[in-house]
Amino acid sequence: MLNQSAPLDLLFQALSDPSRRIMVEQLSRGPASVSELAKPLSMTLPAVVQHLQVLETSGLVRSEKLGRVRTCTLDTSALQQAETWIQERRSLWETRLDRLGELLAIPEEPASRDPA
Repeated sequence: MLNQSAPLDLLFQALSDPSRRIMVEQLSRGPASVSELAKPLSMTLPAVVQHLQVLETSGLVRSEKLGRVRTCTLDTSALQQAETWIQERRSLWETRLDRLGELLAIPEEPASRDPA
């Protein structure tokens, strides 16, 4: 479990920042250069590059440099890992809640009156 935990930790840590989520959202529409990713954000280009490094370390983003332009793309396989992890938890809780619902639906037997 620990081997699977480290990549997920990096993934969720990367997604914890609103600026990085904006970048991921933008990349979900297609590849973008670093300067294109920086446009909607109110931060310096070096700060954007630092955020992109976090996204790359997590496996969410891949980048390629052609000449002076670094183009980033979203790697959806990392998102699939997060989706699988979330689905496993959802399934576990749905099973637990279904069982609780079954237990609550069982009518209680009336308590017998003790004449003592």
